[in-house]
Amino acid sequence: MQLYYSRNLNPRVAVAVARHLGSPVDYIAAAPMAPDQIEAFRPINPNTRVPVLTTPERNYWEADAITCKLSSLAVSDFWRTGDSQPEMVMWISWATHHLNSAGGVFYFWKLIAPQFMDFQPDQSVFDEAMRDWRQFMGILDGQLAGRKWLVDDRLSYADFRVATCFPFAEAAGLPLAEFPQVQRLADQLNQLDAWRDPFAGLASRLNRDKIS
Repeated sequence: MQLYYSRNLNPRVAVAVARHLGSPVDYIAAAPMAPDQIEAFRPINPNTRVPVLTTPERNYWEADAITCKLSSLAVSDFWRTGDSQPEMVMWISWATHHLNSAGGVFYFWKLIAPQFMDFQPDQSVFDEAMRDWRQFMGILDGQLAGRKWLVDDRLSYADFRVATCFPFAEAAGLPLAEFPQVQRLADQLNQLDAWRDPFAGLASRLNRDKIS
């Protein structure tokens, strides 16, 4: 199996999951939107995005699907099944559509866009995103009170998913410290090697020869 990744938000989560589970994958750094790579990458993922997990049966797009597949292969309850699954899926969906959506505005415009363009949106875009970030961080902070982890009080993918933006928060100008329970969750995750530095030991250059 091969896991195509970059060092951006969702690919970082996918790599962290694979490292945490000890998945038997080959890690391949990719830039599928690069002009010289986009057509070669299209058969791997027609969306020309990473992460992508390739298996003998099929290719899996998106970090959530990749986590589900890798957890199944590892016979791990990191991706919950049974009665706990709906709660985990609730947090995954909530993080994607609410918390990470707000944080992603700052991640993109503060960290990614300046590398490619000399443009910033109106301040109102940041003001609205910050209001949303603080609102949803407050909800997460309240839900974490009295529990160590989000689901069954044991580590699960829900914890990784809600923390998608946390490693970039300081650089992007997203507050964490004013939410003590969330800060505690971030600190707990940073005790995990796979989360703190998922790219440790991986090649820093693009493996263009493997994208064909």
